[in-house]
Amino acid sequence: MSSPESSAKVATNGGAALYVGDAGDLALDTRRVLVQLLAGPSLEARRHSHLWPILLRDEALIRGRLADLFLELVLDRDTQVAFTRQADVGDLEVPILLRRAPLTFIDSVLLLFLRQRLSQADVHAERAVVATDEIVEYLTTYERAGNTDHAGFVKRLQASVEKIKKHSILQKLRGTDDRFEISPTLKLLFSVEEIQALTRVYRNVAEGTQLQPAPDAERDEDAE
Repeated sequence: MSSPESSAKVATNGGAALYVGDAGDLALDTRRVLVQLLAGPSLEARRHSHLWPILLRDEALIRGRLADLFLELVLDRDTQVAFTRQADVGDLEVPILLRRAPLTFIDSVLLLFLRQRLSQADVHAERAVVATDEIVEYLTTYERAGNTDHAGFVKRLQASVEKIKKHSILQKLRGTDDRFEISPTLKLLFSVEEIQALTRVYRNVAEGTQLQPAPDAERDEDAE
């Protein structure tokens, strides 16, 4: 296994500028990895097969460059997914590079539903695939009894699905418009403990048919 020092040597461009005015010292492929991580929402071996081995090769160097920006690299070799999040800097006052994305109640319920489907697929060693009508059917159980604006509720559901698709958690399958694969990134966003806690809260809400804000409903988005 190569050391961080040897990895850094591999990743440098040897002092040769890549373009006029280039003051950087990283190799082209390493820069591409860094840009993908900053652009977000994730870097996945399946979708970025040409970048994943570079990330593994230059992990120490890339962690260092991200740390300069007060960011942390989250890398899971089992799921082959990586993304960035704000580093825990304690009481240190630092600029925030990543946006905080508030989640609506429906957003959170949808993410929980997808996370559960991902876990079920793992148990059966299957791809985690879900159809649009399955999502809508599940989310409509959270519509208030006696709601007189069903069309508005459906619009909120559709907006939530589009938001999740935008962040590549739902990835459309080829040859279909209404079937999606759930990204393994979701495993890293919600721990088992969070899933259990949210499940209890949302089950109570569903039984009471009362919508309310989701607990701790914020997640880091991609860099601005």
